[in-house]
Amino acid sequence: MYKVSIEPHWRIAYGKKPSIDTAILLRLLDSIQTEGAILQAAKGLGLSYRHAWGLLREAESIFGTPLLEKHRGRGTTLTRFATTLLWAERRIAARLSPTLETLSSELETELAKSVLGTNRTMRLCASHGFAISTLMEHINRQELPIKLRYQNSMEALAALAQGDCEIAGFHLPVDVYEDSMLQLYLQFLSREEHCLIHLANLKQGLLIAKGNPKRILSFRDLTRNDIRFVNRQIGSGTRQTLETLLAKNKIDSANINGFEMTEFTHAAVAAYIASNMADVGFGVETAAHRFGLDFVPLVEERYFFAIARKTQESHTMQEMLSIMRSAEFIREINQLGGYDATETGRIHSVRDVFRLVDI
Repeated sequence: MYKVSIEPHWRIAYGKKPSIDTAILLRLLDSIQTEGAILQAAKGLGLSYRHAWGLLREAESIFGTPLLEKHRGRGTTLTRFATTLLWAERRIAARLSPTLETLSSELETELAKSVLGTNRTMRLCASHGFAISTLMEHINRQELPIKLRYQNSMEALAALAQGDCEIAGFHLPVDVYEDSMLQLYLQFLSREEHCLIHLANLKQGLLIAKGNPKRILSFRDLTRNDIRFVNRQIGSGTRQTLETLLAKNKIDSANINGFEMTEFTHAAVAAYIASNMADVGFGVETAAHRFGLDFVPLVEERYFFAIARKTQESHTMQEMLSIMRSAEFIREINQLGGYDATETGRIHSVRDVFRLVDI
């Protein structure tokens, strides 16, 4: 199987000075931030101390500002400008990763079709998330013919109904169902033709700057004039859950500053807040841990894969189920923070999952 990797690459210039390739520079700055010393950072990247210093001096000359601060007895730290560069890189990666991974998957499929003349790939449509990424790492290591395209829950279920994928990921909040939301999902699912595979339970809530400096404790605080919010995109399962919870709390989203500012992944929302571009967002607990944020849990959700019953018997699906039920995978999901793999790999009927709706 072909494996394609597409990564973001950016250059930066100041005024009329020549642009600088940030790839090695950003890796060096990230390593200095971790190690607290240039020598150890350079060694870790396979660079000579002289080369590392030369790269830093060239960058400082182009930017016209220092990148490092030396402290006697406390090593080397990054300046505010250097830290801004690193956070820009993290936001770019978090924002673009779903698009680039989807493009990579599409290219892999096209290359295989060109060489083999056929396509035996099983298509998975799902929203970008930490449990999904963990599963795909296992799938790719075992070289299963499963290709991922990132789509929100509604888009994924629509693709399944239209025959554009074999596996569709979607998530449902626990105990905050609304008939209108369930009916939207059920228009794409059949209790006779489909079954649901449980991936994980996860916690969603408020992602808040470390230390919660603005004392954000509930949805009510989102309407304060001094609070900047960052949202998920329209159509995402997270956005639907948020809007359901706001309605239950009788909060008008028009009163939330930044409600229309959107990102396409939990990681991108967390990176936005960690960069001090917003004070709070709504997302999974894992994203808060990854970006050093505080977290206020508000709702639990269940994430499922919808498949046709006949797909369950395929060799590829049985291999995927074996991965999901393995002790290694379950341990990794539980270690993500905010995820619960107690029911991972269990198969449910549509009727059982949508028990509050007469179907």
